[in-house]
Amino acid sequence: MKYALITGGSRGIGAAAARLFARRGWGIAIGYEHREAQAVKLVQEMKAMGVPALAVSADVADQNQVWEMVDNVLEKFCQLDILVCSAGVSHVGLISQIDGEQWRRLFAVNVDGVHHCCRSVLPHMLERKSGSIVTVSSMWGQVGASCEAAYSATKGAVIAYTKALAKELGPSNIRVNCVAPGVINTEMNAHLSQSDLSILADETPLGRIGTPEEAAAAIAFLASDEASFLTGQVIAPNGGLVI
Repeated sequence: MKYALITGGSRGIGAAAARLFARRGWGIAIGYEHREAQAVKLVQEMKAMGVPALAVSADVADQNQVWEMVDNVLEKFCQLDILVCSAGVSHVGLISQIDGEQWRRLFAVNVDGVHHCCRSVLPHMLERKSGSIVTVSSMWGQVGASCEAAYSATKGAVIAYTKALAKELGPSNIRVNCVAPGVINTEMNAHLSQSDLSILADETPLGRIGTPEEAAAAIAFLASDEASFLTGQVIAPNGGLVI
């Protein structure tokens, strides 16, 4: 059996990935910060499917909390094959209107958080010379978005970090890949009006926005043995909006 830790796993793309992994019979650790009730409910759902599952709390911006989270997972599972870095926060607004605290929090969660999680699982994966890490970026990390300069910057950093870490860890048989979703129907995009969503759907070659399950499918593929010769890659489930 494989075991996975999914940060930001209580909702959206992370929760969809957890459900898909569980259907494949993988043990799941749901990482969350504030949404304990949602995480616990999801764990119950996983256990009802007959797979080991637990909820673990941490602010990924805090390295000490992440160390503790990973220690708890390893104490429970004794093994960790897959890390999915799905935790993230967004900010929409003119760059002139974002203050220093907001800027730092975006980078602390979206960039530092990925590094903290990778750094914490690596001693275990390096010892076993095996592992798969999947980071979650955004199509805005590839091309940038007006009024989302700070968010785009963090997601671009995630892509660069993924590519560099893949080169570093490849000799140890640890793969590192990235999923860069387009517009997905999640809480993070709840600020978009129906009119905005319709415009984005019209601009998308496939004529619609995506679902969390479609993004999760890309994550699951990269995490699986089916992608055993893929590392340092970015898969972008975005309906063709960014090519």
